[in-house]
Amino acid sequence: MKTDDPHAALRDGVLATVLEGPGEADPAIRQAAAANSAQLPPELQALVEKIHRHAYRVTDEDIARLQATYGDDRLFEIIVSAAVGASQARLAAGLRALEEA
Repeated sequence: MKTDDPHAALRDGVLATVLEGPGEADPAIRQAAAANSAQLPPELQALVEKIHRHAYRVTDEDIARLQATYGDDRLFEIIVSAAVGASQARLAAGLRALEEA
């Protein structure tokens, strides 16, 4: 069963804005956070991995450890990028399941 996604264009626009639009964080870091890539700086890897796998487990301490290095704005953009990337992966898995059903 092929499912049409009426929201794909809007979602792709949001993704492009978050990952490539103007911001404080380098777009390469935002894209790596979205992909949960090994290209992330080592100090960000644990947080981004946690966001991708178990976002509800992120703690104030996880954020506080990185605030001195990244500041509020850059860290916010990195966190949003990771969350958007994780949501894209979950959506893709759900759509594949529907197609295979």
